[in-house]
Amino acid sequence: MSTDPDIHDDEPENEPPSFAHLLDELELYATRPFEDETDPRPLPSYRQVAGVAADTFDAMVSALEDTRLESDLEDLLWHMTNVFQRAVERVERELDINEQAQRRLQREQDGSEVRSVELEAAVAIGRTMIERRDAMEAFRDAFADQFRAYIRKPWLPSSGSKVNRKALTSAVIDSRDFINAKRWADKQVLIPPGKRIYFSGGAAYNDHALIFEVLDRTLAKIPDMILLHGDAKTGAEKIAKSWAGIRGVPQVPFAPDFKKHSRASAPFKRNDEVLQQNLVGVIVFPGGGIQDNLFDKARAMGITRWDFRSRG
Repeated sequence: MSTDPDIHDDEPENEPPSFAHLLDELELYATRPFEDETDPRPLPSYRQVAGVAADTFDAMVSALEDTRLESDLEDLLWHMTNVFQRAVERVERELDINEQAQRRLQREQDGSEVRSVELEAAVAIGRTMIERRDAMEAFRDAFADQFRAYIRKPWLPSSGSKVNRKALTSAVIDSRDFINAKRWADKQVLIPPGKRIYFSGGAAYNDHALIFEVLDRTLAKIPDMILLHGDAKTGAEKIAKSWAGIRGVPQVPFAPDFKKHSRASAPFKRNDEVLQQNLVGVIVFPGGGIQDNLFDKARAMGITRWDFRSRG
């Protein structure tokens, strides 16, 4: 037993340093990117993807046909294809987080090189995520083609939709980008210059005094305030609209588009739209799921929030 008080029996006395371990890893596997770095390695080619799908299905069918497990073949092949559908959904969630991070970094740009590099890195990571998602879709589609060939029926996901971006030609993408940019520009013309504050509250909330007090305090701090609201016919948003008229504050309504979206989804689509309007902050009064959704999304995007939901 060692007499050195700094060495314990359960510790190796000649453990190689971590730097040596790193060199061994680099020698064996070469450079590998961290999670927050872009990956320079190429994606599988379409020929490789199609080959993997064909070989996988051939192997499974050969192994299970004419055996007691043949009745399970369709279910197993469906789940093999669904692995890539789940991967697409996972990358889509990562893309949503990356998009929110990019929007936050855009607002935080102060001309410094550090902020600029952070934004450039987020954009690069977002691009490689899109490539990963498209590659997973290619795998899923190749496996779905094999499923159709062997099972004689189309492969469909258990929930959601099977999006196929192969139909999105460059002309279609350019056209959609143009239309979206034009709609955004047209809406900006209707919003006067100033700092944009969005107000949201439920149709059953009617505390006039508190709403006027909060908006007056906000106006005192932000004299060039522009009030955006949901244009409700009753309740908190109607009171906020009346306040803007009395105080002479410019206001812009963002009513839900019930013609374009269902009655259930239109208010949430409106929340997404208004959060893209370069807001200085959001004021949220008691309401329901619409207000909670707005507050949570504003928090995720780093937008300043004034929360009065507990005053109901």
